[in-house]
Amino acid sequence: MTVWHWVRHGPTHEKNFVGWRDVPADLSDKEQISRLRAHLPAQAKIISSDLIRCVTTADVVMGADHHRLPHDPGLREIDFGIWDGMHFKDVADRDPELSRAFWEKPGDIAAPDGESWNQTAARVNRVIDALNEEHADAHIIAVAHFGVILTQVQRAMAVGAYQAMSHKIDNFSVTTLSHDNGKWQVHGINHLP
Repeated sequence: MTVWHWVRHGPTHEKNFVGWRDVPADLSDKEQISRLRAHLPAQAKIISSDLIRCVTTADVVMGADHHRLPHDPGLREIDFGIWDGMHFKDVADRDPELSRAFWEKPGDIAAPDGESWNQTAARVNRVIDALNEEHADAHIIAVAHFGVILTQVQRAMAVGAYQAMSHKIDNFSVTTLSHDNGKWQVHGINHLP
């Protein structure tokens, strides 16, 4: 069984869409980071998205007995295309019907020059499937993004994207899922140590 400990990166304090833009995380809350590090399993593999907010979060939660896997661009957040960097209100003003459908009917709807929920999930699933095969009996700490984590919650719960998106995923939270012979199980969502 592969046990996944999904950690959302530290806060960016951005008030705009943040997808593939490479913005830093605020890692100043040393007490929260210490509690998170203590909560995570020893002797686990650790992987992150290749975006700096995940890489640096993974660096600060990594323990001496963790084994670092290479950063993976397949674990990046949803590509919001031209919406990336725009305020939510500006996106709604620019693309009122599309932006509403993007959140209310997630699936094949994509931001202009971006990717859809389904495209994001397929990209992330490829990475996870390969790691499940390669590390079939490991604990894996994966430092990633809101959307990425929710694609895996959706997968584990076997629900639609809209239902998966109803879950809150806080910065520095841990969502624990397991995979065993093609079967997924949810052990906890959005736990704040």
